[in-house]
Amino acid sequence: MNAHSTEVRQQALTLLRSGTRNAEVARRLNVPRGTVSHWLHMDRSKRGECPGAHNPLCHRCDGTALDEPAYAYLLGLYLGDGHISHYSAHRAPSLMITLDDAWPGIQDEAEEALRKTFPDNATCRVRRTGCHNIKLYSKHLVCYFPQHGPGRKHEREIVLEPWQQKIVDAHPWQLVRGLIHSDGCRLTNWTTRVVGGERKRYEYPRYWFTNVSDDIRRLYTDTLDALGIVWTHCTRAGKPYNISVARRASVALMDAHVGPKY
Repeated sequence: MNAHSTEVRQQALTLLRSGTRNAEVARRLNVPRGTVSHWLHMDRSKRGECPGAHNPLCHRCDGTALDEPAYAYLLGLYLGDGHISHYSAHRAPSLMITLDDAWPGIQDEAEEALRKTFPDNATCRVRRTGCHNIKLYSKHLVCYFPQHGPGRKHEREIVLEPWQQKIVDAHPWQLVRGLIHSDGCRLTNWTTRVVGGERKRYEYPRYWFTNVSDDIRRLYTDTLDALGIVWTHCTRAGKPYNISVARRASVALMDAHVGPKY
């Protein structure tokens, strides 16, 4: 029997309309899956059942609701390890947040924040050596992240728009979490002291944040100031790219709202 005969095609459409998957129809009738997909598309088109163009609404363009805590966290991740790009072969730009495989919990939290911020868009994970790119496509990415621009972040001005600052003011800990989960860590520092003539070693926890951008570091420290967190600059190799939080009370607050990477 000719695989493209009217009879075979009608059998395929009957199965497809009953809910049978394309692959199963192709297997039963010995027809290429691409052919089955084409038949299904043409049948839906004739019946007026083809879905319309995917055109999700935007908080900035259309005034749709925005999950502000998720956005504040995602903004921190973007400023740290995020990158927006738009290749000519793609219809929409993509946001990629590169996160180390040592912290699978943060990868899960990042993907959840993407879903909450862009509920009508699909997310995916792209495996790389030792890490994953948590990824999403949307034509509205620059609406949500107007800090995007040519070149590296530390080579251009990074300033929040008023609507972003309002969200950060309402959810400061979420921004701090995103920044620490991307470009920071909680570590154990140590020092020695002479007590009773004997030198002893003391260990204490510290939160560490490193970013080359003066603007992003300032955004981080301004938010810490608003939260009452005491911080200091730490220069390494002549480069003042590090912010330390080591005071006991401030570390306790960071532990309550951020905690170690996971």
